[in-house]
Amino acid sequence: MKLADIRKEYSSKTLDIKGMFTSPLAQFELWLSEALSAQVNEPTAMHLCTVDAEMRPAGRIVLLKGVDKGFVFFTNYGSKKSQQLSHQPYASLTFFWPELERQVRVSGRVARISAAESDEYYLSRPQESQIGAWVSPQSQVIPDREFLEKKLVEVVSKFQKEPLKRPEHWGGFRLEPESMEFWQGRPARLHDRILYTLPSSDSRWKMERLAP
Repeated sequence: MKLADIRKEYSSKTLDIKGMFTSPLAQFELWLSEALSAQVNEPTAMHLCTVDAEMRPAGRIVLLKGVDKGFVFFTNYGSKKSQQLSHQPYASLTFFWPELERQVRVSGRVARISAAESDEYYLSRPQESQIGAWVSPQSQVIPDREFLEKKLVEVVSKFQKEPLKRPEHWGGFRLEPESMEFWQGRPARLHDRILYTLPSSDSRWKMERLAP
């Protein structure tokens, strides 16, 4: 089959601006709850796009770990994504729930969360994941798999003698949205798209319908 011949018709739902929350975060939480209820595959997976010092984009999938005034995720602060966010503290997120024929795009400013927030989440993780944060020098070149296995033995031995704690090089970020777009697939590629933007001079979100 030719790639150009692959098509899917979207027809399961509609999106009416009049029935949406005035806050995009409230609207997102509704959609996320529906994705969880529908048991879609990896409902908290999101594509995080950053830019490097030369303004070249870089993307990867990370997991959403909290929604409050923004979107919270965790990583190694020495990773490439963290270095890029330190240089350019703006990023975008994309959620795609194909089972519901929905997509959400988010863009805004990113900052580290507090050490206390990172500690709280770190200690809630399974022990294997807590240990993994100490083992992996994320994004750095390593000689082979054996390097990680030896490091794992060292870390396990270390924390048999003392309580596990969060490494300072690992923690969370929060992206506070400045724009959010909700996309609902519709027949004939005439999709519903509702854009929320937050004008710098106003604390109220502006809502507009976009052409598909």
